[in-house]
Amino acid sequence: MRDALGGTVNIVIIVVFIVVVAYLAFNVNYTKAFRMKNKIIATYEDYGGNCDSKCRKVIKNYANDVGYNVGGHISCQSDWKPDSTNLFCYREITVNQRTSDTSVDEKDSKHYYKIATRINIEIPIIQNIFSYQLFWVTGDTKSF
Repeated sequence: MRDALGGTVNIVIIVVFIVVVAYLAFNVNYTKAFRMKNKIIATYEDYGGNCDSKCRKVIKNYANDVGYNVGGHISCQSDWKPDSTNLFCYREITVNQRTSDTSVDEKDSKHYYKIATRINIEIPIIQNIFSYQLFWVTGDTKSF
């Protein structure tokens, strides 16, 4: 009886250890994705929404500095576009401002970007069990 109870306790200790390590690994990857999202939003705002090659170079350098990667090719949702650096997805949203009650003036329309960075969890079973949206961090830029 003593040996049976000892084996159960060992299994419980191993399972708890695996859960704690998995939680810490998820937190590290979540923090990287969150910091990356904030840097992308700040960079887009610094460049006034026109993210050219200089802007993308700043983003790519920051990703290398913090160790952010998406584990291969990024696949975005249907209405989102992958960035050319293959580090995040974005969506441009245009907001029309009314100049009177009946008309919308095109020159007064503004736009902003929704930015989504991926939390890199490379465990296929976990990715299949949980929804696709669970592993993304999203945010919005200011209006331009």
